[in-house]
Amino acid sequence: MTDSVEWQELSTAAWAAREHSRVHGSTRVGAAVLSRQGKIYAGCNVEHRFRSHDVHAEVNALTTMATAGDGPAIAVLIVSPRKMFTPCGGCLDWIFELGGPACIVAFQSDYEGAVKVFRADELMPHYPH
Repeated sequence: MTDSVEWQELSTAAWAAREHSRVHGSTRVGAAVLSRQGKIYAGCNVEHRFRSHDVHAEVNALTTMATAGDGPAIAVLIVSPRKMFTPCGGCLDWIFELGGPACIVAFQSDYEGAVKVFRADELMPHYPH
């Protein structure tokens, strides 16, 4: 399935969304979701001074897809200038909810960099299906 994903389009959308991050910390994150219908939805992290209210980039993009009446997600690309990171457990819950265990979850550390690709069930292999 990774052959059918246009990573450059997702990358462009995710890095552009990242520019709109609202952070109190230092990590700006962007994400782009590809729906089964071929549409791309982007989101960024929006942090709140009471950190328990933070909205993560993946959830922002996924819920924007749901708001548009689209889905399921077939791929999620997360971007930030970090060596390696994965979605938190809460974000993976949303990926399973709106994409499923076969949803592709990918990471990119810089705009021109390689895209590291996993399946959601590789990142959380014991998730209840």
